[in-house]
Amino acid sequence: MAIRINPSILSADFVNMERDLGAIATADLAHVDVMDNHFVPNLTFGPQMVGRIQDVSPIPLDVHLMIDNPERWAPGYAELGAYSVTFHAESTDNPVAVARRLREIGARAGLAVKPGTDIETYLELMPEFDQILVMTVEPGFGGQSFIPDVMPKLALLDEARKKSGLDVWLQVDGGITLDTIVIAAEAGADTFVAGSSVYNSGNPEQAIAALRAAAHTAHKH
Repeated sequence: MAIRINPSILSADFVNMERDLGAIATADLAHVDVMDNHFVPNLTFGPQMVGRIQDVSPIPLDVHLMIDNPERWAPGYAELGAYSVTFHAESTDNPVAVARRLREIGARAGLAVKPGTDIETYLELMPEFDQILVMTVEPGFGGQSFIPDVMPKLALLDEARKKSGLDVWLQVDGGITLDTIVIAAEAGADTFVAGSSVYNSGNPEQAIAALRAAAHTAHKH
């Protein structure tokens, strides 16, 4: 199984963004957390900044929208050229319409769920998505501790994916370290967002390689 490591640039130095994107060139995608100070109590990047990140990033962008009204805003990020655009199930009444629009523009469509959100209602929508993101922390801030209680959700998704034969990536985001990546990989995750553990490691390239190796080993067992 392919393992993807997507470092979160929320942990990068915003003043030296181009340098810090270069530091993660060996990763699969750069994870870009867009927060609007409404859906979550924090404010980060908007379309203009993401457009510039897209211009200089050595790897494709994995945009994670923690915002209200994705019907209105999500397509713009796909139009900027983002490889993948993920929005929250809790922020819209019509996730399928948003996903179809994203795919139409040419981006992969992702659905994210908060730790407390029941995944069962979304299982039948899996064919509409290219990625499901199970939050392993409450969305809004970097540097939080991993919540192991959401692993049964991942396992359910993994089981549904195997039964359907769909090629849906299962992503986790929040508190991913060398220890927690093993727990998440064993539950079925194959795409991992890591912020602090990559950027605060002193050697992002080495940290990415170590996370990838740990996830591969967990999948083999």
